[in-house]
Amino acid sequence: MADEQAALTYTSYLALDEVLAAQRPRSDEHDELLFIVIHQVYELWFKQLLHELAHLQRMLEKSDTARAVRTLRRALTILKVVVAQIDVLETMTPRQFTSFRARLEASSGFQSGQFRELEAVLGRRDKRAFQHYPKGSDARERIGAAMSRPALFDSFLHYLAGTGYAVPAEHLERDVREPWEPSEEVQHILVQVYKDDAGPSTVADLLVDLDEGMQEWRYRHVKMVERTIGSKPGTGGSAGAAYLRSTLFNATFPDLWAVRSEL
Repeated sequence: MADEQAALTYTSYLALDEVLAAQRPRSDEHDELLFIVIHQVYELWFKQLLHELAHLQRMLEKSDTARAVRTLRRALTILKVVVAQIDVLETMTPRQFTSFRARLEASSGFQSGQFRELEAVLGRRDKRAFQHYPKGSDARERIGAAMSRPALFDSFLHYLAGTGYAVPAEHLERDVREPWEPSEEVQHILVQVYKDDAGPSTVADLLVDLDEGMQEWRYRHVKMVERTIGSKPGTGGSAGAAYLRSTLFNATFPDLWAVRSEL
């Protein structure tokens, strides 16, 4: 019997019918479609970053320097694209945003479960991240699971141990559900990593780039919010720019910054 299944096409492979039907503006305002598309694309990039960072952690735990470096470089390139998208969003004037803002009702970017999960992968351990997600929701489960697994810096420490550095067992076996506390012992090891100037120092510098990229994202995000809504509360009752400003310059990997003055 002949196979009657339709041949795979560009449209069916990419599920374009579903993707292109997922933009559902709630007003007739011209600019609302841009707002929706930008944020949907953010979520797709967050999904890819989570995919890449999970792979990165596996490569670090296998002490696979070459693949870890390639994966970090890809993640960094994605992050640059994420930051650059703000340029497109900033073509929208405050009045253009105001024209449909009320239609957003209780929805807010603070409700992005994937971004909260990304923060957890990078080391955030703060139960306040759950506040926008009801018990039993998929987002809450994913964020909680990420906070219960080793963070990226934990995987980096295992990588250093696997490449010959004497990382204390107390750090390798720590309770990963707790936030990482900067360690002078680890910082002494990192100074040696940089002195050796081999593969691990390349990985360390790429992690610094990742940390800097996240800080750049936060800065560009807060400035975009300030130029669009000023000091008004954010949608969904969020604190808006005031909260975003409080997150600026919080280092993801503080030990990697602490050693800069010793190199």
